[in-house]
Amino acid sequence: QVQLVETGGGLVQAGGSLRLSCAASGRTSSTMGWFRQAPGKEREFVAAISRGGGSTSYATSVKGRFTISRDNAKNTVNLQMNSLKPEDTAVYYCAARMGSTVYASGSFYDYWGQGTQVTVSS
Repeated sequence: QVQLVETGGGLVQAGGSLRLSCAASGRTSSTMGWFRQAPGKEREFVAAISRGGGSTSYATSVKGRFTISRDNAKNTVNLQMNSLKPEDTAVYYCAARMGSTVYASGSFYDYWGQGTQVTVSS
């Protein structure tokens, strides 16, 4: 089992920045990812990173603004979000999978955190 706990959400003005962190405990996971779900919308992929950090993937909507990173010594994965827009408002979820392939589909992820709210005001 893997337990995931997200922190760092909050309210920020458009153009601002936030840094989300996800602390993992239990089994060592390989690929880690971030997903988000806005009210009335389906969950969507944001970013993912391989265990060694050498492979990353980003949704087109966040590329160039968000950066995913991980610290395996601390068993954490982070999402630095810059130039935030109101459309980035959502609950952000951390996810983990045991496999090494970086996938954008949530169906490939085995474990999920409870989520953290990010609200961007205009």
